[in-house]
Amino acid sequence: MGLLKSRKRTATMPRNRVVEMATRHVHKRTAREIRKVTCGRVMLPAHEVDELDSMDRVMRTMIAKDWDHVMVTDDRGVLVGRVHAVDLLKLIGRNRINRELHWMEAVPISEAVTQPPLQVSTRTPLMAAVALLLTHDLNQIAVVDDEGGLVGIVSNAVVARHLPRFLL
Repeated sequence: MGLLKSRKRTATMPRNRVVEMATRHVHKRTAREIRKVTCGRVMLPAHEVDELDSMDRVMRTMIAKDWDHVMVTDDRGVLVGRVHAVDLLKLIGRNRINRELHWMEAVPISEAVTQPPLQVSTRTPLMAAVALLLTHDLNQIAVVDDEGGLVGIVSNAVVARHLPRFLL
């Protein structure tokens, strides 16, 4: 009788232990799959303007297309920086002279770039881009190719579209 009891214990594993091992396996597989999702696979087209475009033209484009930001590139398509609508409002508010805004027609948008561009590569894992978005409190981050050319953006909306399938 004692032999049967010991055999029974070794032959079966507690149910919670089986569930724990299966859950651990699923988590490992999910973690591998998440790391395979790159920015290049999920990015969206960037709202791009040339660095020599006037502030006035860029502002009118942003209003017409309902954009809240633009990525500024040079003549080769290399990222120069990012300008948010709030940045433009602050600049306009500081430089308004007698309610005239004609100066905006002569000033290139590159003058509104205040910080160096934050960017990721097309090969960067999406989770690394998410960490940058959260760390720097950004809504979007530029995605560049191997030569530094702007090819798209990863935004909070992209993250919200792709990550839930790994979490649920």
